[in-house]
Amino acid sequence: MAIPSANGRKIQGGLEDVVNGGEEDEMGFDPSAPPPFRVAEIRAAIPKHCWVKNSWRSLAYVLRDILVISSLVAIAIYLKNITWVFWPLYWVAQGTMFWALFVLGHDCGHGSFSNSSRLNNIIGHLLHSSILVPYHGWRISHRTHHQNHGHVENDESWVPIPEKTYKTLDAKTKFFRFKIPFPMFAYPLYLLKRSPGKSGSHFNPYSDLFSPDERHYIVTSTICWGVMVVLLFYLANLVGPLLLFNLYGIPYLIFVAWLDIVTYLHHHGYEQKLPWYRGKEWSYLRGGLTTVDRDYGLLNNIHHDIGTHVIHHLFPQIPHYHLIEATKAAKPVLGKYYREPQKSGLIPVHLINNLTRSIQQDHFVSDVGDIVYYQTDNDMTGKKRH
Repeated sequence: MAIPSANGRKIQGGLEDVVNGGEEDEMGFDPSAPPPFRVAEIRAAIPKHCWVKNSWRSLAYVLRDILVISSLVAIAIYLKNITWVFWPLYWVAQGTMFWALFVLGHDCGHGSFSNSSRLNNIIGHLLHSSILVPYHGWRISHRTHHQNHGHVENDESWVPIPEKTYKTLDAKTKFFRFKIPFPMFAYPLYLLKRSPGKSGSHFNPYSDLFSPDERHYIVTSTICWGVMVVLLFYLANLVGPLLLFNLYGIPYLIFVAWLDIVTYLHHHGYEQKLPWYRGKEWSYLRGGLTTVDRDYGLLNNIHHDIGTHVIHHLFPQIPHYHLIEATKAAKPVLGKYYREPQKSGLIPVHLINNLTRSIQQDHFVSDVGDIVYYQTDNDMTGKKRH
């Protein structure tokens, strides 16, 4: 029997459907309320040309990024014996460009790079293997993320940990998951063994991530990844491990940090708590509407507008160079379900607070309820329970 709760929600079997943390904004808007529109209405509002993929334009972005990366390497080799002041600037710039390469490979995985699956897979393998990402393994797990976004159990990227699972984590796992800067370097570990509470590897064709007819894709990508590792060992022997570490190793770590920060902030750290769903309350639309757009200032163009994320999550087929226009067209339909990103200066330092606050407070979600919100482990924060 369902009875009304204090906030008007129904309680099923004595447990409130919305568990711990549902918030309305100052205008009384509840982000967990079912939206009064459908995916088809959003799609209809987006201009038809926004769906058009231009292979040559996509390849031009690849060429642009490769030219920048090559130029940075050439400058670094020229200056390597002149001044160490240059190196920190190089590490940040090159790591940022590695992240830009990842985003273009990400577009290949979605099929938004071109209409040719062969071209998508060739470019995707070249770009992702160069930065030690197994292209097909990641592509398939990322597809799972998009198909199940906002679902507590079925989502794949930065999923909330159910309370029962959270209580089984040892102190070391909690420390590395919730103490900055360690979560910002979690991506390689995720590729190897996924998130806490999930099993499998992006390199193993027999992983739970993949169906039997996808195993040959994983073999191909793992071989490409292995070729890149061999190439790096060869280059280390050719130019010396220290120079290669400066040219590639540290930028790789910067890239990993970018990837973890950006993907985390797509789904966490908004000023108002946002819901996660399970069971009958989840839908593709409601899950997609929990994603968050972010403004990265000067870096928006460098990152191929990956911060324009809500429309991307609902319609990953749209090329990145049409996302801003598509979002502008869709906003009248989305209404309050679209959250305007906070405007950034040249450098998005404003996001540091969103990131640190969320990691310090968003620890687990309840095991019960079809609409849940993050809860805080007071033992982790040092706050006493009242």
